Amino acid sequence: MDCCSAPLNGFFGERLRGRNDYMVKSFKLGKRVRKIKPGVSFSVLTSNNGIDTNTMSIRVPSLERNTAKPKNVAAIILGGGAGTQLFPLTRRSATPAVPVGGCYRLIDIPMSNCINSCINKIFVLTQFNSASLNRHLARTYFGNGVNFGDGFVEVLAATQTPGEAGMNWFQGTADAVRQFTWVFEDVKNKDIENVLILSGDHLYRMDYMDFVQNHVDRNADITVSCVPVGDSRATDYGLMKIDNLGQVVQFAEKPRGADLEAMKVDTTLLGLSPEDAAKSPYIASMGVYVFKKDILLKLLRWRYPTSNDFGSEIIPSAVTEHNVQAYLFRDYWDDIGTIKSFYDANLALTDEVPKFEFYDPKKPIFTSPRFLPPTKFERSRIKDALISHGCFLQECNVIHSVVGERSRLDSGVELKDTLMLGADYYQTESEIASLSAEGKVPIGVGRNSKIINCIIDKNAKIGSNVIIANKEGVQEADRPEEGFYIRSGITIILENATIKDGTVI
Repeated sequence: MDCCSAPLNGFFGERLRGRNDYMVKSFKLGKRVRKIKPGVSFSVLTSNNGIDTNTMSIRVPSLERNTAKPKNVAAIILGGGAGTQLFPLTRRSATPAVPVGGCYRLIDIPMSNCINSCINKIFVLTQFNSASLNRHLARTYFGNGVNFGDGFVEVLAATQTPGEAGMNWFQGTADAVRQFTWVFEDVKNKDIENVLILSGDHLYRMDYMDFVQNHVDRNADITVSCVPVGDSRATDYGLMKIDNLGQVVQFAEKPRGADLEAMKVDTTLLGLSPEDAAKSPYIASMGVYVFKKDILLKLLRWRYPTSNDFGSEIIPSAVTEHNVQAYLFRDYWDDIGTIKSFYDANLALTDEVPKFEFYDPKKPIFTSPRFLPPTKFERSRIKDALISHGCFLQECNVIHSVVGERSRLDSGVELKDTLMLGADYYQTESEIASLSAEGKVPIGVGRNSKIINCIIDKNAKIGSNVIIANKEGVQEADRPEEGFYIRSGITIILENATIKDGTVI
């Protein structure tokens, strides 16, 4: 398959099957066969007596499709937010650097979507806690077998520059892009016509060139990818209303109360059944946009030079002045920017038929090659779980859980409904024995510990006979001095934390 070719899209991203040219027919004129050429109108003129036959050809304009090309597209991945909703997992890491699915990082999702879409001009904007993100990008995408041809991956870190405005860090998504609009003046970017704006904390697989082709086909200034959502999470997103042709006529960022009620629409217009439409009466922005480059620069530099956010400022204002189109995404997507959604999305990967799978032979999700050995199991029971590479599981039970790379589970351990992010390094058998002899706790989970409904961050040290169950059902708690937080009822063991033998949480 040619990854640089794009299918014909209808409005709302729906593919039209068939050819985008004239039907070719043959007419018999006597014994001759004359084939009709696209772009030419033929009429057959006969005399009154039906003996003389003449043909006249009239040229009419041909309808040629403007095909979007990956070389004319640049992607900007926003990775600079403080990640407060994923705290404490973002205490030392940027949100896109948080592990997902056992051995991946969140940044691998948009990066892999770009690579699989043949988009090879990629900018990653970073600001908060960016060291681990920069390290992962360098190890994964700079010279490790991923070929960007004449393209590039560039990390654009927040910097201070001369002048009053240059003293500020990124003030929002739009401001982050505004501070680097000068990159489009570089000669290597002169051919860029459309700019993708992507988030670094979503889980989905999308062919971005389908998205861009839809944008080009409809001659949109801005196209917003969207999904139908229900009441439970509607206030987490920007919501929109569209007309019958898919043009966005109203956009509201995270509305509440009466404003939220006013954004309800009949989503059967999107192809949902009446039952599904009743469950999902809102159209939510995915935070994935494509702009005409000239329109993006105009909006950021001149039209709205003080607007700092795309969702709450730029898009709602642009709806009244520009052709803003909606693109309905018909596959799995989840914004995993909160602890609850992050936890649920990871455990959903263990389902018998998961809605999202990292394995796809044609569109793989890339990550850093770690060259780890296979996981070793010793008389362990594993049910509905994902176990990453390089783990040691000894006589333990793992149920409905995700176990990250280099994890160590000692004998008698029970892990249920738990997300274990793994370790960055190994401790040798002699080191583990030495620590145990000194009364210290090695990395991993010690003997006979029982853990349920928990997220265990990197390099955590959990001793023997520990119980982590939150039996009292506490929803929110801050216990950093004891090595854990509780968010939405989920216990989170901090990175590098030590939970001593016999502790009960």
